[in-house]
Amino acid sequence: MAYDSGQLSFAALLGPVADAASALARADERLKRSALREGCATRADFFDCCASLWVDGELVHLEDLVFHDAGMGLRTPTHELNVALDILRTRRRLVAQPAGWGLSAEGLRTLRGRGGQEPALQDVGPAPETKASLYLTSDAEDALAAHMSAIDALIERSKRLLEGATEGVRLQASSRDRDPIIYEPDWDEDARLAEWLAAVRATQDLPAVLRAAVLLDEWNSIQVLQHAPWLGRLLVADVLRHSGAGLAHLPAVNLGLKMVPREERTSRSRTQRLIAYLGAIRAGAEASLKEHDRLLLAQQQMQRRLVGRRQSSSLPQLVDLVLSRPMVSAGMIAEALGVTPQGALKIAAELQLRELTGRGRFRAWGIL
Repeated sequence: MAYDSGQLSFAALLGPVADAASALARADERLKRSALREGCATRADFFDCCASLWVDGELVHLEDLVFHDAGMGLRTPTHELNVALDILRTRRRLVAQPAGWGLSAEGLRTLRGRGGQEPALQDVGPAPETKASLYLTSDAEDALAAHMSAIDALIERSKRLLEGATEGVRLQASSRDRDPIIYEPDWDEDARLAEWLAAVRATQDLPAVLRAAVLLDEWNSIQVLQHAPWLGRLLVADVLRHSGAGLAHLPAVNLGLKMVPREERTSRSRTQRLIAYLGAIRAGAEASLKEHDRLLLAQQQMQRRLVGRRQSSSLPQLVDLVLSRPMVSAGMIAEALGVTPQGALKIAAELQLRELTGRGRFRAWGIL
């Protein structure tokens, strides 16, 4: 079904659109010129992932996500934590790619976990001529040359078989994705995605933030993916970045949605839902601004403790690490700074970081 933007109530949406666009522009401009841009972006990835699970009715503790991302998890990851890690990696992948990559054919195929459609196992056929054939002499009965040629041929044939088997496993896994026990047989994700992409094309002339709100509403209404509703929110953030509204950062749409009452996000009135989504974009941008200002203040306070330190001190490196992570553990400090765990505890105490976990063991520090 083609999307009709003429049904929008522009009079009611004009104010929220202006507020959201203004907040997003301020946040982006501030981050663009800030030395803390990378740290803010890294921390936003973690906060936005936890907020995404919250929006979907799940709970993941920030410290668990940070530790598991660093390979220092304290316990076996839960299903929710695995989803959070998937969201975190997807968000980082979008940031690493050019703006708008998420909506390209390659981007959608990659983000959905779809591999190529090549046959699972191709005919191996005869082995190609190998380097061992150079050793062959005019004497066809040379046993050594024949033996070496056979070995090279076997290696090449095995390599091609393994490559084909890998493709076969990938395609078999793709087939299992359609298992009716896991997926509803009548849920055609490809058709739903095509319908949503039609809305993407039909809204190109709308203001960036209004277009993002409309696409988010369409994604939720169509219910494109059964097991990855969070992907649509990241794609909408990429749409904002591609439009120029978030050149310096990937907007934290999930973080903003967490601040909007659920009753407004799920209202039966489409206009009310769009206003809520616009409010979420504005709230996410304002949260990014506040986070940047808080990090700037924390940086100034920690740098005062560096006065008089010798040049070989590890404290400046620790300041950079703390500013780039929501929290750090002794293991993370030791690995990043190349010190012992005991040394990590000592320099963390010298910097007077705040202990965030309230535990005696497996503690973590930060500036939250």
